[in-house]
Amino acid sequence: MAVPDFQSFFKPLLDLAVDGKVHSIQEAREYIASQFKLSEEEMNEMLPSGTQTRFDNRVAWTKSYFVQAKLLKSPK
Repeated sequence: MAVPDFQSFFKPLLDLAVDGKVHSIQEAREYIASQFKLSEEEMNEMLPSGTQTRFDNRVAWTKSYFVQAKLLKSPK
């Protein structure tokens, strides 16, 4: 399975956040990866720029959209 698009991460991230607790971005990554049963190889696939993994990039975009929509808060 290829890393899903960031929109596919919306529900798993909301599922994690629904408990109202503070979760680190690493916890979010681990939870989302487990939901999609992603392999280490899939999680380590780099973007064409070579600066970030595709998976980390998509988790970050998902979080960014939720923070902008005020569905999540991000510590300053």
